[in-house]
Amino acid sequence: MRIISGKYKGRRITAPKNLPIRPTTDRAKEALFNILRNQYHFPRLKILDLFTGSGGIAYEFASRGSKDIQAVDKNFPVIKFVKKISNEFDFPIKVIKYDVKRFLEKTTDKYDIIFADPPYDFSKEELTQLINKVFERNLLKPQGQLILEHIDRLDFSNHPHFKEARVYGLSKFSFFE
Repeated sequence: MRIISGKYKGRRITAPKNLPIRPTTDRAKEALFNILRNQYHFPRLKILDLFTGSGGIAYEFASRGSKDIQAVDKNFPVIKFVKKISNEFDFPIKVIKYDVKRFLEKTTDKYDIIFADPPYDFSKEELTQLINKVFERNLLKPQGQLILEHIDRLDFSNHPHFKEARVYGLSKFSFFE
């Protein structure tokens, strides 16, 4: 995995082989951040990275100057790795070991961008519950959005907060406002 842009552009990060992760591909990350670059000024953003895995999305935001980033995952080795990389690069990432569903129930913060990349074996119903929880709890700031990465065969276009979807290989980003 590499950091696509920003202060640490081109830096490679190698996650241990035993981590239960599926990092977002470089191509998909680059496309996603090209979209976001036209909508946001990164240093001002408050970011929530759910199911952070390798931390690749959080690192991209940090490399681009975001200073308020929370990364949530329940897997201890994942959390330990993301903390290690964040410390090495001096990234402003608050790493939180917590179950994502429980975290969404408890947090009172509001975010400009919530990025969620749950395991691909999550059902459409589980993903819909996650989307609904973000909006029921009013966790987005005005003009904020939820970005859900999921397998390309799922379609959320009927959801009332759905904005658009983009497909990159086997991954799809669905955007909700």
